[in-house]
Amino acid sequence: MDIKAKINEIVEKIKGDKNLAENFKNDPIKTVEGIIGMDIPDDQVKPLIDGIKAKLNLEKAGDVIGGIGDKIGGLFGKK
Repeated sequence: MDIKAKINEIVEKIKGDKNLAENFKNDPIKTVEGIIGMDIPDDQVKPLIDGIKAKLNLEKAGDVIGGIGDKIGGLFGKK
C-alpha cells in the first residue's frame, strides 16, 4: 500500500463529506478503517491518522494564509 497516496485519498474523501469529517474528528481510527474497508492494528493505523491530520491541518493553514495574502495584497493595490 502506498501510504502517501492512501493519505491523499482519505483526505480528499474527508474534505468532500462533512459527516465523514465529523466522524473522523470523533473517532479517527474507526473512520479510517471504514474508508479503507479493513481492520488495521492500532499501531499501524495511528501513523496513517497522524499523516491525515497533518495534511488536513496544512491545507487549512494554507487556506488561511492565502486569504491573508489576498487581504494584505489589497492594502498595496495588488490582488
